[in-house]
Amino acid sequence: MPYSQLPRPIADAHLHFFSYNYFRLLTAERGEDSGEAAIQQTVNTLGWEMPDKSPVLFAERWLLEMERHHVGQAAIMASVPGDEDSVAEAMAAFRARLFGYFFVNPLIDDAPAVVRRNLNRGMKGICLLPAMHRYWMREPRVDMVVKLAAEVPGTIVFVHCGLLAVGVRGKLGLPSNFDMSFSNPIDLHALALRFPTVNFVVPHFGAGYFREALLLGHLCPNVYFDTSSPNSWIRFQESNIGLADVFRKALDVVGPKRLLFGSNSTGFPKGWDASILEAQWRVFEELGVSLEDRQAILGDNFRRLMGVAQD
Repeated sequence: MPYSQLPRPIADAHLHFFSYNYFRLLTAERGEDSGEAAIQQTVNTLGWEMPDKSPVLFAERWLLEMERHHVGQAAIMASVPGDEDSVAEAMAAFRARLFGYFFVNPLIDDAPAVVRRNLNRGMKGICLLPAMHRYWMREPRVDMVVKLAAEVPGTIVFVHCGLLAVGVRGKLGLPSNFDMSFSNPIDLHALALRFPTVNFVVPHFGAGYFREALLLGHLCPNVYFDTSSPNSWIRFQESNIGLADVFRKALDVVGPKRLLFGSNSTGFPKGWDASILEAQWRVFEELGVSLEDRQAILGDNFRRLMGVAQD
């Protein structure tokens, strides 16, 4: 059975909303003016299409693309701090379909204000990148961010662990001064225990820290994994494992109710990356995953976390 015949639509828990403002911010970071020509040059360098200046019109294009692939809802991410306004505007126009996530660095002075402002306008996920911003998950200011999340039931705390490589930055010649010593999922353990009502999402199965992510998931029932991207981190594993082995072990340890399908799609002309879903659907076939569990992973789990009513 093709995935398009699932009883309910797919939901994508990991879609980057590369807005016009996103490219403007990247252009400014390159030390250039933010004029139209410079922004167009940034877009050209990356081999993408210039998005509409209106986040709502850009969101409409994404919704058309999602409909082509039987995708009903998606988490859309502001992929650099400062672009959350674009995501918030798009989300506000399509609240039943799009759920906004924003990035915040807990170390900046106005982090509490950034978090409160975005949660107050309905954003659903707080994204943390400890390797990028160089902080421990046991840092008190991280506690502050999660405490604010706990005050708004249903807020997700998305924590990128493991391998972090932002190809966009490399293509643009921007530095990526990441520190992998801050990337271990185990660092989330105490935090997840202290805030049992907050749901944490670790993308890419821990992105290389697979064993550690499994240990974390085993100990903390409020930790979920998203399945997004081709999961190229697998090639760094000591044993010769494949994507089917990853899913088999994740299903054994955390079960199908704590896995969230994600595509890690970015922009156009490529659009929504159906190859990710196709690869994972083949894994489901190989492992004999039931239709009920496929439906949970491919949509129902995400909708449950977002509070979307389901038939």
